[in-house]
Amino acid sequence: MNNVLVIGSLNMDFDVYTSRRPAAGETVMGQSMKMVPGGKGANQAYALARMKVKTSMIGAVGDDPFGRMLVQNLKTAGVNTSGIRLSDRETGKAFIEIDGQGQNYITVIAGANHDLDESLLLDHIDLFEQADAVVMQLEIPFPIVQQAAKLCRQKGKLFILDPAPAMRDIPADFFPLVDIAKPNETELSVLTGMPTGSREEIIRAAQKLHALGVRNVMVTLGGQGTLLLQESGMREFPAYPVKAVDTTAAGDCFLASFISQFDGRDFAPAIDFGAKAASIAVTRPGAQSSIPDYEEVRQKFSHS
Repeated sequence: MNNVLVIGSLNMDFDVYTSRRPAAGETVMGQSMKMVPGGKGANQAYALARMKVKTSMIGAVGDDPFGRMLVQNLKTAGVNTSGIRLSDRETGKAFIEIDGQGQNYITVIAGANHDLDESLLLDHIDLFEQADAVVMQLEIPFPIVQQAAKLCRQKGKLFILDPAPAMRDIPADFFPLVDIAKPNETELSVLTGMPTGSREEIIRAAQKLHALGVRNVMVTLGGQGTLLLQESGMREFPAYPVKAVDTTAAGDCFLASFISQFDGRDFAPAIDFGAKAASIAVTRPGAQSSIPDYEEVRQKFSHS
């Protein structure tokens, strides 16, 4: 994909590192705290630009220091930020606990992300016209996700959905608008109402999501790799084993890196490249601060 439009969230992340997550009513001592640019939409736009893709973003931030930092960070990566609105609300924030195994637990306060509305999409219809694909998540109001998906269908653009945070009771007529969905196993369970505790359960849930109308279901399973379900059948792709430090934004890095190499037909090399990039991202702390660029991924795996 040469030109991609990302529509979604921008948050300032507050990362708290601790050996383990506290139980209810318990206090544990943290190790450190960092403030890092994040938000699933911004992470994906940042990663796409780092992967040499012409990238634009539509979103909203507060007219405050956090919002200005988020926009400037995207500009530094080369993202076209003309579609980002300054809102009267405060910039969105995410509070992230990262435990000793690198697993994260995230609480999001949407703030200005709630100001992403239909008028903002229509004000930047030129960005739709220019894009080969549109990428969205679920950290913004769902009616805007629906509207953008319909615009993509009308204009013949590829619509890619990262269904996080996952929602129950999504209208049935939405799923056939999705060309590629990238849930993890937890999100897949929420979307389908089915258990995903085993490989067999994951496959059955992916089959249900495909039956609901999603053309290509790409389930990311962390260290277990990626499962792809299409009309032509199912394929599985391995992950690259590493010692994870922080999995924040690993899925965003994977998806953006996949898109950067996807030619609209062959999933295998694009998924492999996404797995390579994500394997680097999880060895570093933070969201956008952990994302490698194209040259780093290429050089690290030049002999693989």
